[in-house]
Amino acid sequence: MKILVGHNRYQHRGGEDAVVEGEVRLLESHGHTVTTYIRDNADLKDYGAFSMLKAGIETTWAEQSVQEIRAIIKKEKPDLCHFHNTFPLLSPACYKPCVDSGIPVIQTLHNYRLLCPAATLLREGKVCEDCLGRSVAWPGIVHDCYRGSRLATTAVAAMLATHRMIGTWQNNVDIYIALSEFSRGKFIAGGLPEDRIFVKPNFVYPDPGPKLGVGDYVLFVGRLSEEKGLRILLDAWSTLQADIPLRIVGDGPLKGELERTVHAKKLSSVEISGRLSTQETMDAMHGARFLVFPSIWYEGFPVTIAEAFACGVPVVASYLGSLVEIVQNSSTGLHFSAGSSQALAETVVWAWAHPEILQNMGRAARADYEAKYSAENNYAHFVSLWNHLGISASA
Repeated sequence: MKILVGHNRYQHRGGEDAVVEGEVRLLESHGHTVTTYIRDNADLKDYGAFSMLKAGIETTWAEQSVQEIRAIIKKEKPDLCHFHNTFPLLSPACYKPCVDSGIPVIQTLHNYRLLCPAATLLREGKVCEDCLGRSVAWPGIVHDCYRGSRLATTAVAAMLATHRMIGTWQNNVDIYIALSEFSRGKFIAGGLPEDRIFVKPNFVYPDPGPKLGVGDYVLFVGRLSEEKGLRILLDAWSTLQADIPLRIVGDGPLKGELERTVHAKKLSSVEISGRLSTQETMDAMHGARFLVFPSIWYEGFPVTIAEAFACGVPVVASYLGSLVEIVQNSSTGLHFSAGSSQALAETVVWAWAHPEILQNMGRAARADYEAKYSAENNYAHFVSLWNHLGISASA
């Protein structure tokens, strides 16, 4: 089968970028021909003095991407087109050449951009659903939710309103992929067609294999940004009486602030490692007693958790959104009250003091990976979706 994959990379590499690359490798390993159309937010730096105006226009209708996708379709003649992040340099207009050519369109919903200008359903550190289901996301404009800019937020809100009005979400996408049942419910509440939203979780490929030892530290892996709950994480560590090592792996806008906090509070047990390669990250997973995931927003499906499960590492996660669904309390990990540094600290202390129980949870996490989040399981999801579209995997 010939598949066109479209994606707009982020300025700071994140989970979505890794998922796209992993899916391309998975599809190619099964003999499919994959053509990728990739734009990069780094291109925005070349826009010059009119960057804001041009980016605002492209957010709604990126004519360059439309024409380039149209040319790829003419040359490669794909059987289907699968889009991931389209914001801002692909735009929802990228579906149009596919529809014109009669090619089915799949859109993975990695975040909540179609429901919220900020894409996170988060405002001032708290869950916010004020724009959910609105024809115009005016509360987001009022609160400058995208990048703290009213102008930029207006551009995103205009994109959402325009494509809602002209029927893009209803008419130009054949299948939406939600990453969890929780997020599927939010998109249904936001007005996407219920019968076209299917759940396909993220996965890990290749399989890193389970760890062998108990683990010498607690690990955080992810983007160092507000929605990941890192301030809560360091607040929790500053109250610990026990000396529990914490290793933070990742990069992002909060990195400098976190480093200053570690220094100011003399948190000698905390190490900020920065971004690591995939292999280095898996090595870090294999050395961890458990992964801590203090997110304060509605996560889609964190690749980090799937990686932890694959490594046989249990997860201490916020009791919030899809994390309740993904991490089974007292089975594959533990929950704590989202946003509470005290609750996190208490859970960490208990978990660290019970290594044998944590090892059992790690074995359960590995079993969960094998049953749900392996590459072969994910490929079976793809085949099921293609069959729904009337496309054979052997086409």
